[in-house]
Amino acid sequence: MEGTAAGAGGLDAVPALEIDPVLDDRGTRIIVCCGSGGVGKTTTAAALGVRAAERGRRVVVLTIDPARRLAQSMGIDALDNTPRKVDGIKGSDGGELHAMMLDMKRTFDEIVEAHADPARARAILENPFYQSLSAGFAGTQEYMAMEKLGQLRARDEWDLIIVDTPPSRSALDFLDAPKRLGSFLDGKFIKLLMAPAKVGGRAGMKFLNVGMSMMSGTLGKLLGGQFLGDVQTFVAAMDTMFGGFRTRADATYRLLQAPGTAFLVVAAPERDALREAAYFVERLAAEGMPLAGLVLNRVHGSGAAGLSAERARAAAENLEEGRMVDRRPGKTGLRGVPATSSEPSHHATAADSSARPSAARPSAAPEAAPTADVTEEHGTDPDTDQDLARLTAGLLRLHAERMRVLAREQRTRDRFTALHPEVAVTEVAALPGDVHDLAGLRAIGERLSSPRGGS
Repeated sequence: MEGTAAGAGGLDAVPALEIDPVLDDRGTRIIVCCGSGGVGKTTTAAALGVRAAERGRRVVVLTIDPARRLAQSMGIDALDNTPRKVDGIKGSDGGELHAMMLDMKRTFDEIVEAHADPARARAILENPFYQSLSAGFAGTQEYMAMEKLGQLRARDEWDLIIVDTPPSRSALDFLDAPKRLGSFLDGKFIKLLMAPAKVGGRAGMKFLNVGMSMMSGTLGKLLGGQFLGDVQTFVAAMDTMFGGFRTRADATYRLLQAPGTAFLVVAAPERDALREAAYFVERLAAEGMPLAGLVLNRVHGSGAAGLSAERARAAAENLEEGRMVDRRPGKTGLRGVPATSSEPSHHATAADSSARPSAARPSAAPEAAPTADVTEEHGTDPDTDQDLARLTAGLLRLHAERMRVLAREQRTRDRFTALHPEVAVTEVAALPGDVHDLAGLRAIGERLSSPRGGS
């Protein structure tokens, strides 16, 4: 679709996003695919992983998508919290691909097990409040994605990590979650519950009794005494670990700001998705995080873009009203049967003078006669002409609708590029079906690496 946009805000006004140089740059160690939900982040991340591995990189793709189709497309029965090698990669120079799916709770458990002695770890893992926190606390999934990214980078087993960010309500949740969880762990409520553990001994128990009696009148009624007790036990066990959460979150945040990281904002050519993309572009700039560009996914195209929607609709109306269907008897001249009219038709004249110049010779007449049955069977049925006209009109109306979609997508895209002309863009053409194997991921990778995504 390159060159279809005109004026300010069109593709000609912004730089083209070149994917292969990003993948080939050994200094690029992390690629983060971000954007709102449902825009194809997971497929984009997987396609980038396949292409990078087949260009010689040792890649691990960290996905958050629980759908089995991604694992199946890589030839793996299931993905879990452990990186698994993907077979069938045609890599060179040692290129290979591993893939994993974030298990939020398991990642949290691993942190506890790594930073607490066995007895304390068991007490934490069995605590009801911890089980609720690790399974469903707001922002936990995004925070654990950051934790897992830090773990993968520390292992130094792969030279490229591709992260598929969680499908959040807002694209900004991925950056905000570590701070939110850190604020919760550093909050006044948690600090109040931590105080008895820090004091220790009988003084601590006395403080605990006073603190619990103060809260029992209000929080106890709202949340229940058992809940407060679970929180107290959890906080006492986790006391030595709270600082580690904030420290690791800060370290991963700095890692995302480092030159070896590249953010790819993925969006569909739709208003809401591009609005989220614009927010994310602005936030990345404010946080000093390196943006590689925008992947505009599932862009529609047409092989007959020269036929406008207006002309296609007009042609469909003419066909439906019968103004473009020729049922004159002279039409049979196209089949070599003499016209019944005393005056030769235009079609017969054209056929005699060009397609069959020997038809005027007497010797050609006997050869023309046997075609009469074929003509009678296939060329003179008004119902067949009407069916053909209806079919053609339907196709023209489908084309008109496609051109209307193209125009809307271009207007939406051009509004984004007008506001952010500094952002490099590539477009990826919509595929007719879902991606279900490595061949499909390779096809997406080729579109990503082509000029303007090959759309």
